[in-house]
Amino acid sequence: MCGAKSGGLDTAGIDLSTQAVIQGRVLRGGNPVAGAYVRLLDGGGEFTAEVQTSATGHFRFFAADGRWTLRTLAPGGVSVDRAVVAKVGVVAEVDVELEA
Repeated sequence: MCGAKSGGLDTAGIDLSTQAVIQGRVLRGGNPVAGAYVRLLDGGGEFTAEVQTSATGHFRFFAADGRWTLRTLAPGGVSVDRAVVAKVGVVAEVDVELEA
């Protein structure tokens, strides 16, 4: 995972002219959830990638342009889906809030 900073993950060193970035945090009651799994599913619902959240609840994917689904699998058997659109040159910031 890249270094976290206040307000989100640092994008220094990422050439946004050639990258579509999807990143964010997993939260429960406003607090970061470490150790959750976030899956990236393509427009047809097919599994593409998976990362585990950092100690600060952050995750990041590099994706192709298009519509994606983030499927978060958190401790306690919680599963949440969030739709997101990726576009080269844009950082799509997505916070996933889990039920407390």
